[in-house]
Amino acid sequence: MAHFLRFICAAFALALSAGAGAWPTKPVTFIVPYPPGGGTDVIARIVQEPLARQLGQPVVIENRGGAGGSVGTAAAARATPDGHTMLFTLSSHSINPVIYAKLPFDTERDFRPVSMVASLPQLFAVHPATPYQTFDELVSYMRSHPGKVDYASVGIGSPSHIAGELLKMRLPAYMVHIPYRGGGPAVAATMAGDVPLLIVSIPAAMSQVRAGRLRPLAVSTQQRTSILPDVPTVAEATGMRDYEVDSWYAVFAPAGTPDEAVARMSREISAVVAQPAVKAKLLEQGAEGRSSTPEALGKVVSHEIVQWRALVKHANIIAE
Repeated sequence: MAHFLRFICAAFALALSAGAGAWPTKPVTFIVPYPPGGGTDVIARIVQEPLARQLGQPVVIENRGGAGGSVGTAAAARATPDGHTMLFTLSSHSINPVIYAKLPFDTERDFRPVSMVASLPQLFAVHPATPYQTFDELVSYMRSHPGKVDYASVGIGSPSHIAGELLKMRLPAYMVHIPYRGGGPAVAATMAGDVPLLIVSIPAAMSQVRAGRLRPLAVSTQQRTSILPDVPTVAEATGMRDYEVDSWYAVFAPAGTPDEAVARMSREISAVVAQPAVKAKLLEQGAEGRSSTPEALGKVVSHEIVQWRALVKHANIIAE
C-alpha cells in the first residue's frame, strides 16, 4: 500500500509539473514600441490572430510609443520573464544602441531573440523629372558632382538614413542628408521637387511608384523583392556585393524567459508566416514573411550593432 501511495503521489506531482510548464497558460502580450497605425503595429496585427490560433491563447497588442521606441522596449525588458510578455519591434532595435548615448536597457543582455517575422527593403527612388533612368546613372552623377545630390530620409538614425550613409561610405560619394519626420513628408518633398532622391521603405512610396509619380531605381537588400521584381538591388547596380540594409520585424523576449516559451513562439511564428493568407497580407504592406531561429536572429542583431557602430562613427550620426 505504501508503495502504491508513493506511486500515486509521484504521478500527481509529475502531472502538476507538466501542467505548470505548459506554455502559454494565459494571453500573450506583444509590446509594440511605436504608435498604433505605424508599420510595426500593422505587421504585428497581421500575425496577431493566426498566431493566437496556433498558440491556443489570445495575443494582445500593447502600443507603447515614445523616444524612438525606447519607452516600449524598456517596458518589455522589465516585464516578468515568463514568456507571456514579449517585444515586437523592427530593425531600429540594432540601430538605437549605437546612436543613443544612453538607453534604459541593453539590447543584447536584456533580451532573448525569438524569431524574425518579416522584412522589407529600403527603396531608392527619384522624381520622374530627374534625368536618372538607372541607379548607375545616379551614382555616376553623384561621383562627378559631390554634394549636388540631396536625399530625403524618414529621420536621423532611421533605416533609410543608414541606407544612405552606407552608400556614401561604400562608393565613396557625397550626398547631403535631408531628414524628414516620417515617410509621408519625405515622399511629399521628393514629389514636390524639394529633393531629387528619396530613400524610404517600400510601403511608404508604393502607391506613388504604381502611379508613375516616383521612379524606383534600386532596393537595399541582397535579393530583389517580389513586390518590385524588375528593380535591381544596390549590390547588383554598383557591384558592391556586401551592401545591404534589411529592414526587419522581429520578436524578442525578456532575458530569463524559459527556453520552452522561446522555442514554442519561434516555431509558431514560422508556421504563421508560411501561411498563404498571411504572406499575402504582408505583401500588401510591402513586406515578405521571414521567420528564423532564435540563434539566427541573435547573430543578425550582434552583426548589425557592430556594423552600424562603425558607420555611425564614420558618418558622425547623432540622435535628435
